[in-house]
Amino acid sequence: MAIDVTILGAGVFGLGCAFALARRGARVRVVDPAGVGAGASGGIVGALAPHVPEQWNDKKAFQLDSLLMAEDWWHAVAQIGGGDPGYARTGRLQPIPDDAAQIRAVERAAGAASLWQGRAIWTVEKAPGGWTPGTPLVIRDTLSARIHPRRACDALAAAIVALGGTIDAQATPEGQVLHATGWQGLAAMQDDRGRAAGNGVKGQAALLDLDRRDMPQLYADGLHIVPHADGTVAIGSTSERDFDDAGPDELLDDILIRARTAVPALADGPVLQRWAGIRPRARSRAPLMGAWPNRPGHFIANGGFKIGFGVAPKIAETMADLMLDERDAIPEAFRSDTLAPWDARG
Repeated sequence: MAIDVTILGAGVFGLGCAFALARRGARVRVVDPAGVGAGASGGIVGALAPHVPEQWNDKKAFQLDSLLMAEDWWHAVAQIGGGDPGYARTGRLQPIPDDAAQIRAVERAAGAASLWQGRAIWTVEKAPGGWTPGTPLVIRDTLSARIHPRRACDALAAAIVALGGTIDAQATPEGQVLHATGWQGLAAMQDDRGRAAGNGVKGQAALLDLDRRDMPQLYADGLHIVPHADGTVAIGSTSERDFDDAGPDELLDDILIRARTAVPALADGPVLQRWAGIRPRARSRAPLMGAWPNRPGHFIANGGFKIGFGVAPKIAETMADLMLDERDAIPEAFRSDTLAPWDARG
């Protein structure tokens, strides 16, 4: 079978783009020697949370569109492939520690009412009992959702195969080529001044044996606390620019202490898994997507640092528009050609 598009990288960007392309009839092949979700996309946290509704820009608008389309998009993934990505729009609570934070929260509620198109809310409420971040008042938003990253990658892979695509460890690229190769790919792409397109940032997280599956996720002390449908709670994560070891280490112990101090209910959950991965951070801090300058037929979708799963549906559909129909709706802040010229490495 002739291949229309080869996708290099089986993380959420590569798999998501392959799914969107295959659903439109393209013959796709995903190639990754490490396998599906072997990098940062194979994590455990899965907090799909919006930016604050203020100082609006193209990046925040793009993420909002993606979060609003996510429920239908992930439902299609599950229906087509039969896998369960663990998606649920359960909302999020955030503590309000003082009067100044309460004033900001109320101002942001007005921003959300204007910017979120009436499809989600941001409110200030009394903290519910039994699952609280330790303050009398909390912010509740109904836009945040959860996903199980590793299972979402597996569900995408199943859907791609169901649509006639293939996933291989090794293969010679055919047709158009999409590079979704994570932090190593960003580091290998050099501009004419020798600067890399991005780098890797280590993140560490923990999974607890604690069943809060019907509760909203929490954001407390800079940590995402995400109850999953399988009766576990994920806590993460660190952001380490400098690291010697890619595996879990003592910094994760600090994460657990902070989380259990902020949310005492977490003390009841023993640790099931300690996880670490290297996440791709583009130099611009926004995802990098579009045509690869000076390499006809080659494209880039990379750099989903912290928001990768949240923007993946919109990234996937936007790249499919570009690659199949030559419709370019990529925000200026995300454009790969703004960082040109790149050389041919990577």
